[in-house]
Amino acid sequence: MGWNVKHFHSWYKQDGGRRSYTWVKNSLQSKGLTPKAEKRGAHRKKREPSPLPGMMLHQDGSRHEWVEGKKWDLIVTMDDSTNEHYSMFFIEEEGTESSFRGVKEVITRSSLYTDRGSHYWHTPEAGGKVDKNNLTQFGRAMRHLGIEMIAAYSPEARGRSERAFSTHQGRLPKELAFHGITTMEAANQYLRDAYLPNFNAEFMHPSSQEGSAFIPCIALNLDDILCEQYERTVSPDNCVSFEGKKLQIQKDEYRCNYIRVKVRVHRYCDGSMAVFHGPRKLADYHSNGKLKEKRKMAA
Repeated sequence: MGWNVKHFHSWYKQDGGRRSYTWVKNSLQSKGLTPKAEKRGAHRKKREPSPLPGMMLHQDGSRHEWVEGKKWDLIVTMDDSTNEHYSMFFIEEEGTESSFRGVKEVITRSSLYTDRGSHYWHTPEAGGKVDKNNLTQFGRAMRHLGIEMIAAYSPEARGRSERAFSTHQGRLPKELAFHGITTMEAANQYLRDAYLPNFNAEFMHPSSQEGSAFIPCIALNLDDILCEQYERTVSPDNCVSFEGKKLQIQKDEYRCNYIRVKVRVHRYCDGSMAVFHGPRKLADYHSNGKLKEKRKMAA
């Protein structure tokens, strides 16, 4: 099946096996079922992990043929200190929405270490430094939450996430095939129910110091922070034009009309939208631009 020894041994233990990794490795090698590893090169000193969980998180995506004939992006958000994977899911294509989703599952006031993808940063010159003042939608949301973003300028700087993806690429396709999983929905359920907890049980390790850098999130509504936001001016018919749609603003008790008023359109991860005037939400809309009916309060 092409499984490496460590992967095979972890499944052997889950099935009740009691023999050590070394015994299993030697047995497989003696029968010619797995090759002996080549001698490693010169020793290199790696960067020490952060001393506390929550002090630094890594978020990255890896495009791979996870299921035969299908290439998806796997989005992982992991802890630099303990290697714990907090969030892990498949998506058709990595972007702003997948980044919001990963952060929402592990939201905290901590630093977030990412690559220089266009959904994370604006880069004025190809290969140059990122612009930390001209924020992307994702950068704006992280600043709102007090999360510092750190850009990776080389593959070596992303070593921990790259090693994790190497492990996932070696294991996940085999496990998904073993269980006959071929759809993204079933694959994401397998990640949640089996793969992620088993991976953390095997690869997570204690931090070098006791304690945690995580603190409670005090944001009132994460959905209105972890979304795309755009400024628009209301037209004479009290509508907001947004990507070919007309978002009608209804009459309310605060103003006679909103003509020529600057408002803010929120587009959420599910495609639905809302229009805000300052901190006040004026209306909610379906993804097709149709106004959502307000729920009547119970007497």
